[in-house]
Amino acid sequence: MKEVILQIPTMEAEQNVEIEVRINGRKKTMHYRVEIVNWENSDPTSEEKVRVLRKVIREHDRDWQLVTIGSPTENNIPVMFRRVDADESGCQN
Repeated sequence: MKEVILQIPTMEAEQNVEIEVRINGRKKTMHYRVEIVNWENSDPTSEEKVRVLRKVIREHDRDWQLVTIGSPTENNIPVMFRRVDADESGCQN
């Protein structure tokens, strides 16, 4: 599947994003979830950050696929998932 890159505004909490696109006149709705993952310690090491990210990804709902990991801040990091459709290649009318 081809991907479309969109800039999502900075978010403070978990957000669901629904995007409708038309491909050859057929409508396709794509669902994304952006989660803000907070670090467990106030001054985490790189290893602690990696451990937190691995845990979030490993324990995430399997109906959602990891799309991207954003740029970390002192306190957190955004992680974006896309809902996996039963028919990844088809379009809805």
